[in-house]
Amino acid sequence: MQINWKIVRHQLKEPFKIAYGVYNFRKALIVSLSYQGKSGYGECTEIDYYHIHLEDFVHTLEQLQSQFSSIGIIHPRDFYQQLTTFSLHPFLQSALDCAYWDLYGKWVDQSFGQLNQLETATFPQSSITISMDEEALQIAAIKNSEWDYCKVKVNHWSHSLRDQLLQTGKNISIDSNGSFSPEVCNAIASDPLSKEFLYFEQPMLKGADSYKNLNKSGFANWMADEDVQSIDDLELLQPHYKTLNIKVMKCGGLIPTLELLKKAKAMGFQLMIGCMTESTIGISAGIALASFADYLDLDGANLLANDVAAGSEIVNGRVVLSDGAGLGIRLIDSGF
Repeated sequence: MQINWKIVRHQLKEPFKIAYGVYNFRKALIVSLSYQGKSGYGECTEIDYYHIHLEDFVHTLEQLQSQFSSIGIIHPRDFYQQLTTFSLHPFLQSALDCAYWDLYGKWVDQSFGQLNQLETATFPQSSITISMDEEALQIAAIKNSEWDYCKVKVNHWSHSLRDQLLQTGKNISIDSNGSFSPEVCNAIASDPLSKEFLYFEQPMLKGADSYKNLNKSGFANWMADEDVQSIDDLELLQPHYKTLNIKVMKCGGLIPTLELLKKAKAMGFQLMIGCMTESTIGISAGIALASFADYLDLDGANLLANDVAAGSEIVNGRVVLSDGAGLGIRLIDSGF
């Protein structure tokens, strides 16, 4: 098997403003695994506030390149077991695991859903992200959007903002990226109008010192993002969060994400399949798991001005599955 990679720059259609800062582009590492004329693709994103640097991943791939040359077509679970022996960062492990599922599916001419007996008939709609801005501009963006579901990035909360958002006629969720205080969260949890919002994502900073202030019995549907990293977190989070934002990249690939989704659903959590700022490569991997979801937030590729691939996609919030095998990914960037 041959492995190739390339660092690309995803240019955003407009500045993306969140509590962590303002971003005009995102760097991503695209990984290709090829065997006898067929290729599969995976992706991971550079996130500065997670202290993730793609050059470190490239150095790791350079060290591992010779070991991949001795691997042929094996079952994806056997390939994943080999990946775990390399002690990779979850983001890089995810890119390789997804690339192999895409390759393997193309090799046996079956989709990821077929290989895992997943329901692929109906999916929830995805939200579109409304980046942090002046309230009037955010409200205008929501009203002008063709999407029915909008996730609004904020770093403050008020009755005025609450009321304006509820009057847009859209399905609204809130993502504060950890910027709320315990006092603000208590006010939201005790406000009956909070149940009109789909969810409040990662309201406070990551960690038990923060989420111990959250109780899932209030009016707010608290959703964990950074607080859920692996299957081992679920029991600790259960008294505090109703809902989990599950991202393939964060979990370390499709196989550990499948395990986490199955256990979380059995424990009664609501589930969202989310994403980073990713091209259609990463979004296709998320869409492959969409049948588990109560909510979707897979708009990453819709925010880009220069997508590098075609595959499964979100069109005005609705899932459109690729009819290709594997993850259905096809590169359109001839520079790879």
